[in-house]
Amino acid sequence: MKSIAIIGSGSWGVALGMHLARLGNNVKIWSFEKEEADLINKEKKCKFLPDVTIPDNISCYLDYKQVIENTDLILHVTPSKFTRNIVKQYKEFVDVNKQPIVVCSKGLELSTLSILTDVIKEEIPEARIGALSGPSHAEEVSIGMPTVLVSASEDEYVRNFVQDLFMNKNMRVYTSDDVRGVEYGSALKNIIAFCAGAAISLGCGDNTYAALLTRGLAEIARLGEKVGAKKETFFGLTGLGDLIVTCGSEHSRNRKAGKLVGQGMPLDQVKKEVGMVIESIDNIEAAYALKEKYDVEMPIVDEVYNVLYNGENPQDAVYKLMQRDKKAEM
Repeated sequence: MKSIAIIGSGSWGVALGMHLARLGNNVKIWSFEKEEADLINKEKKCKFLPDVTIPDNISCYLDYKQVIENTDLILHVTPSKFTRNIVKQYKEFVDVNKQPIVVCSKGLELSTLSILTDVIKEEIPEARIGALSGPSHAEEVSIGMPTVLVSASEDEYVRNFVQDLFMNKNMRVYTSDDVRGVEYGSALKNIIAFCAGAAISLGCGDNTYAALLTRGLAEIARLGEKVGAKKETFFGLTGLGDLIVTCGSEHSRNRKAGKLVGQGMPLDQVKKEVGMVIESIDNIEAAYALKEKYDVEMPIVDEVYNVLYNGENPQDAVYKLMQRDKKAEM
């Protein structure tokens, strides 16, 4: 039995905690809201996963020290835009010799265009860092549906430790040393999922959906290579796999946000309607800045950016993509 600290009490943090608790581990979750902590501790419920009952070996606290102290692993599961500030608050309690930190969030930091493992390395240079990602909805992991993830780290001990910790009949975990590929794929696919939702509202069909996923993946892989990732990573679980599950599922908040924008709903209202952090909206500016910085052709990203921030009509964005200059596929 291990003791696990989870920083973040959203649906994904709770779902991962439930999986580990069912394996016999002791899980402590940090939340910034007393209401959420009380719901987990007193009623064994999570407001984002209303149909599940949380195991007794999960507890929730508002104090970082209480959560992190004497644990074997820290899972960082907060929205990307809050990552640096939260790490600054808890880094004094981390024992870098004994507690690896594994990023389970999917996103980029806008101000630096950094992946989240790099953000944590900047704040805690001696920490042993990894990332856990893949095609996974919290709603399904929380009830034990078969799921396959990737444990990524340049540190062999970390990636193997996480693999051993999570593996059981309901969860298979592969390892990878390509942290950049895993994180960029996981972050950028949210933007394509947003597009998939908009396409549904615009009345597009299966042909459009297939083209969007295929060309979206091509854009992600092009940028990924420029930032030092391995191209093949984007055709694995954290690229293609995560893209499929996020674009095609009703569980996806990014897809839902795209559907609402496609229906003409203003962005502020979309955020209220979804009710949770929408990483695609938070990260489109970072993706746009990255493609400009590295001079990468990403027409889908261009059009999403124009729809969200330049007032372009989503249907016009589709027409512009379809009427681009002729070229070879490869």
